[in-house]
Amino acid sequence: MPADPRTSVVIVNWNGRDLTLECLASLEKAGPMEVIVVDNGSKDGSVDEIRRRHPAVTVLPMGTNLRFAGGNNAGIRHALASGAEEILLLNNDTVVDPDFLRAMSSTLRSSPEIGAVAPFIFYHDRPDLLWYAGGEISYWTGTMRHAGIRRTASGLAMRPHDTDSATGCCLLARREALERVGLLDESYFMYAEDADWCARARAAGYRIVVEPRARVWHKVSVSAGGHLSRYKLTHKFRSNFRFFARHAAWYHWLAFPWMNLVVNAAAAVRYLSFRR
Repeated sequence: MPADPRTSVVIVNWNGRDLTLECLASLEKAGPMEVIVVDNGSKDGSVDEIRRRHPAVTVLPMGTNLRFAGGNNAGIRHALASGAEEILLLNNDTVVDPDFLRAMSSTLRSSPEIGAVAPFIFYHDRPDLLWYAGGEISYWTGTMRHAGIRRTASGLAMRPHDTDSATGCCLLARREALERVGLLDESYFMYAEDADWCARARAAGYRIVVEPRARVWHKVSVSAGGHLSRYKLTHKFRSNFRFFARHAAWYHWLAFPWMNLVVNAAAAVRYLSFRR
């Protein structure tokens, strides 16, 4: 099944000209679609170079950094106004398999209960190792993790399956779900916006599904433990706490604040061991 031209792809760029250009080049083989690049006030010549090398791409210069949620929301609004029936959020630091969107669209259209579909996502520098094969959320420990991380796909289920959350690194959502659930919550400074949207979608009765036939490669370093940094750990802790404070049941509060502290303390030890 060819990719549907009613599908819009939203890519947020912030001073990532070369990454975005490589991502766009890989998308050219994935079939007809509208591609929207939201530029968050880049200073590296991204807007001019993307327009020069990919004239069919719609570039939306924001003039300032709206971060992940704000940038994606600007692209989603443009796609909805253009009549898109399916909207793909895609990180600019990815490259895609030519058939990834066909597989994701096929699964999304297989049932009106499916609100969003995510692919298998692999490390770019270790293309045989998974970075994401599903999202697992524990309301008791206040943690979120990627299923299958740093494993090969061998032995994992190769059929579509439900999951707690999809990652905004690559997420295909149906128009009706976005209109009913709403867009990404921009009150998250960074991280957990995607999990929050998935939690709201599931509360509205939608399923979140992983499609293993769809494959994407993400430029996050497996050797560095996923780009550990004090900046990342700090904002991840704040966003995760906001997520669980919003979505956890009252009885989860008996455990998750304390367990979350333990988990983040362990992450801080890992950060210190990497000295990054």
